[in-house]
Amino acid sequence: MSSVRSVSENATPGFLVWRLSMKWRVAVDRAVAPLGLTHAQYSLVASLYGMDRGGQRPSQRQLADHTGLEPLYVSKLARALEAAGVVDRTRDPADPRAVQLTLTKEGLEIARRAIHVVQGLLDELLEPLGGLDGERTKAFSHELATLLDVPLDPLSEKTHSSEKTHSKSEHSEKEQS
Repeated sequence: MSSVRSVSENATPGFLVWRLSMKWRVAVDRAVAPLGLTHAQYSLVASLYGMDRGGQRPSQRQLADHTGLEPLYVSKLARALEAAGVVDRTRDPADPRAVQLTLTKEGLEIARRAIHVVQGLLDELLEPLGGLDGERTKAFSHELATLLDVPLDPLSEKTHSSEKTHSKSEHSEKEQS
């Protein structure tokens, strides 16, 4: 552990986020493997479970947007989950190009079990911050959400808004001349 800590002391935040996400991905992969799921499949199944409880029947695209996964990858995962009897894929009656996803009866049971397993794992992984319900964990989650709200390409947005500001000031200078 000391070698990881020494690497972490001088590491950039981006490197630390990457390392943490990889560590947790591996931990979740191992935890849900006995249920026949990978971490990515778990992300879909757990998200579908939550969306279904909220009265939603998402399309593959909506699920991709929700999970942050690429739509093509969600389609591939959904096909594998359908073949395993976990997910039903049906055409959306309102949009024949869209495919809606729902958990099967077996999928609901797998989702419940997987969510329970992962909640326990997260409580264990977050123990140094006070566990899943700890105040430090809540603050950490808030900070992560703040970072997730930053656009994917923040430099282009800054450049774009800088160009707008620059253009406005040029326009003002011309008007004053």
